[in-house]
Amino acid sequence: MTELEPISPQEAVSLYLEARDDAAENTMEAQDYRLRAFVTWCDEEGIANLNDLSGRDMFAYRVWRREGGYSGEELRDVTLRGDMATMRAFLRFCGEIEAVPEDLYDQVPLPRTNGADVSDSTLSPDHAVDIVDYLERFEYASRRHIIVLLLWHTGCRVGELRALDLGDLDLEGNRPRADGPAVHFVHRPETGTPLKNQERGERWNAISEHVAATVQDYIDGPRETVVDDHGRAALITTSHGRVAISTCRDTLYRVTRPCWRGEECPHDRDPESCEWTYYAKMSSCPSARSPHDVRSGRVTAHRLADEDRSLVSDRMNASEEVLDKHYDRRSERQKAEQRRRFFEL
Repeated sequence: MTELEPISPQEAVSLYLEARDDAAENTMEAQDYRLRAFVTWCDEEGIANLNDLSGRDMFAYRVWRREGGYSGEELRDVTLRGDMATMRAFLRFCGEIEAVPEDLYDQVPLPRTNGADVSDSTLSPDHAVDIVDYLERFEYASRRHIIVLLLWHTGCRVGELRALDLGDLDLEGNRPRADGPAVHFVHRPETGTPLKNQERGERWNAISEHVAATVQDYIDGPRETVVDDHGRAALITTSHGRVAISTCRDTLYRVTRPCWRGEECPHDRDPESCEWTYYAKMSSCPSARSPHDVRSGRVTAHRLADEDRSLVSDRMNASEEVLDKHYDRRSERQKAEQRRRFFEL
C-alpha cells in the first residue's frame, strides 16, 4: 500500500484546479464552486488532512450537500449528481498524488432514486440511553459525558453544540418567559461558529433540570477555564480553547463501540488485537456511530413517543419532510403498532 503524503483540503483543491488547465472556463468555474463547498465541509468537520478522509466521510458529505450544506437549499438529484461527479474526479486526482487511497474516488456515492440514497445508519434510542447511563455512572460531568448528553437530549447538530457559549445557557430557567432551563443556539459566523441554517437555525431548546444540573457540574468541575481565539467563553472546551468538531465526532465513535463499555463484540473481534480499538481506526468499526446518527436516533425517539411533528421540526431545526426522509428510523412494523393506538380494530 502506498504511503500517503499529508495535505490540506485547500491545498489539494488548488493543485487539482491548476492541473485542469485544459478544461473550459465555465467548467472550471463550476468545479471551483463545488470544491469550495467541500473545503467548507472539511473545515466544519475538522478534517485538516485529506489522508484522514474515508468512504463514510464521503457519504456524510453527500448528505450535507443534499440537505443544503453550503448553498442553503436542498439540492435536486441532477445537481447533486454533478457535485458528486466532481468529487470523484477530484479524489481520483488526489489518489494519483498520494493524498488519499487510490480507490477512494470509487466510494463516492452518486444519487439514486426511490429513496435508495437514504442512509439507514442510526443510534437506536435504547442504545443511546444505555450510553448516557454508562457515562453518568463512570464519567459523570466529564467533557465526553456532556457532549453525548447534549447531543442526545437536544437533538442538535454537532456544529450547534460546539457553538454554545456559557452565556447561551439558562440553567436555572430564570430568564423572562422561561418555565425551566434551556440552551440558546446562536449564529455567529464572524467569530467562527456559524449555524447550518444561519439565522433560521437560531432557537432555544428546553432541557431537563437533571441535564442542566449535570452541565453546571461540568462547568464547576472539569471544564477548562479558557476562551477561544475570539475571546468567547465556550461551553465545551479543551486546554486549547473551544472544542473541535472532530473531537466531538471522535467522542461518538469511541463511546458507541460496544467493547468500549466492556460489552461483547458483535463482529467476532478480540478487543485485545482489534485495530478498531485504536484512535485512528475507531470510525471504521461497524458499530461506531456519528453525531448525525445520534440526531436521527433522537428524531426516532420523538416519533415513537407520538410527539407533535411540527414541534419536533422546530426543536431539531429541520423541515418535517427532511425529518421524515432522512432522520426517522422507525421500522414499518413500529409505525403500524403506533397507528394501532388510534384505530379500533
